[in-house]
Amino acid sequence: MSKEFDVVVVGAGPGGYIAAIRAAQLGLSVACIESWKNPAGELKLGGTCLNVGCIPSKALLASSEEFENTSHHLADHGISVKGVEIDVAKMLARKDNIVSKMTKGIEFLFRKNKITWLKGHGKFVGKSDSGYQLEVAGASETETVTGKHVIIATGSKARHLPGVPVDNVLVSDNEGGLTFDSIPKKLAVIGAGVIGLELGSVWRRLGAEVTILEALPTFLGAADEGVAKEAWKLLTKQGLKIELGITLGDVKTDKKGVAINYTDKEGKAQTLQADRLIVSVGRVPNTDGLGLENIGLAANARGFIDVDDKCRTALPNVYAIGDVVRGPMLAHKAEDEGVLVAEVIVGQKPHIDYNCVPWVIYTHPEIAWVGKTEQQLKQEGREIKTGQFPFMANGRALGMGNADGFVKMIADAKTDEILGVHIVSTNASDLIAEAVAAMEFKAASEDIGRVCHAHPSLSEVMREAALAVDKRALNM
Repeated sequence: MSKEFDVVVVGAGPGGYIAAIRAAQLGLSVACIESWKNPAGELKLGGTCLNVGCIPSKALLASSEEFENTSHHLADHGISVKGVEIDVAKMLARKDNIVSKMTKGIEFLFRKNKITWLKGHGKFVGKSDSGYQLEVAGASETETVTGKHVIIATGSKARHLPGVPVDNVLVSDNEGGLTFDSIPKKLAVIGAGVIGLELGSVWRRLGAEVTILEALPTFLGAADEGVAKEAWKLLTKQGLKIELGITLGDVKTDKKGVAINYTDKEGKAQTLQADRLIVSVGRVPNTDGLGLENIGLAANARGFIDVDDKCRTALPNVYAIGDVVRGPMLAHKAEDEGVLVAEVIVGQKPHIDYNCVPWVIYTHPEIAWVGKTEQQLKQEGREIKTGQFPFMANGRALGMGNADGFVKMIADAKTDEILGVHIVSTNASDLIAEAVAAMEFKAASEDIGRVCHAHPSLSEVMREAALAVDKRALNM
């Protein structure tokens, strides 16, 4: 007889492990299926985000930023440093240690909340009166478990290009881009999205000559046009070479490295020779190999699982969250959906306002936004008013030596409700939280303008941008 659980979660990434914890907090018996193995062959929780995504990339971004600051910016503070060197192996070991701490932390939380970790690949095999049967294929044995409710949280994987085989040595995806054993002299990146810009920034700071090739004619098309323009100016000034509107041709590897043939936006044939290449052209949902057909469920034409606003699939008691469903492929969005589903299962009435899910790009300066862009609102015919305030007028930013960028706030012209906030700044990932909270409470720009902010602090720029909406910024 198979083990039975109230909830079986398939996948232990940010969405899955959070769903499991919240379901356990609500008194349900929970199992979580996960088969991820690190390069040493050890089973680990945390999925892509903790193992080869968000956490390790931010560790490398921090290390590379420290190196660049020490090499180029400490002199502004009157600090002289000579002979600065980078130990790539030690930097990678630090990254791996952080990842290990985080994944072990999830193991502790599973034990604390009495969640059963089923170690293996999960696959639907059928349905009975008591729930859905899932086969868990482990390294040495296979078992079948039953879940009254099942949450699919299998995440996504890097999209690869046809004819461009990824070996994670010369040609890498995001995983290989986190594990270079040396600093390439010339690095090519295909894709000027979040991952491409972040990984490109890491290796540029460490000394690589980085060229990013982007098929789209516009830079950061999802961002507010003002933010994209500012980010372009700052990132290219730092040394990232970004070519837009290219058409990719064939990619060849040999002993010399990688040759990328493409047509530029002027229609001219070009060849980029690089030591290494990172392919960063988006991600695709992990819905293959789940045995969905065994329970009468199917992914759509794009590989996603269709769900409603409560993440319910077409089958009763089967849910899907995170990167396998509609919406942005963001870890924090998956976490919120995991909490939502656990609460729906016990009869609560949670909701998610997807317009209040923040976006962040961890370049330097960081880029963050929530809500709609000015161009989106204008296309909708919405009457708006905007306020913008630069960090160059902020004492804290000047003292930190990070005065690039601005906060831009967009509000409804009649009601003053905040419709979007867009930031280019150091620590933008933290500053955006105030805007998210304000928008969740349907705040007006005047509300933020009337809130006392600590002085001196970067957060004052948020207040000044709010005041600027009404053309009454105090320090400009």
